[in-house]
Amino acid sequence: MSAEKKSGDKEPKRSGFEADLERLEKLVDSLEGGEVPLDELVTRYEQGMRLLRSCQDGLKAAELRISELARREESKD
Repeated sequence: MSAEKKSGDKEPKRSGFEADLERLEKLVDSLEGGEVPLDELVTRYEQGMRLLRSCQDGLKAAELRISELARREESKD
C-alpha cells in the first residue's frame, strides 16, 4: 500500500511557499551534516538559493496583499 496521503485525508494542502520552505529546511539540514561532497554541496547550495528567492517572493506577495487589505479596511472608516 502507498505511503502517500489519500485525497480524503484531513491534512490541509500545502502552499507553494510552505512546500519550498520545507524543502529549503531539509536542504540546509543536509548541508549542515558536513558529509556532502564538494560538487554536491555546490549543487545543493544553488538549489537552496533558488528556494530562498522563491520563499522571499512569496513573503513579499503576502505582505503586499495584507497591506492592501489593511488599506481597504482603513478607507471604510
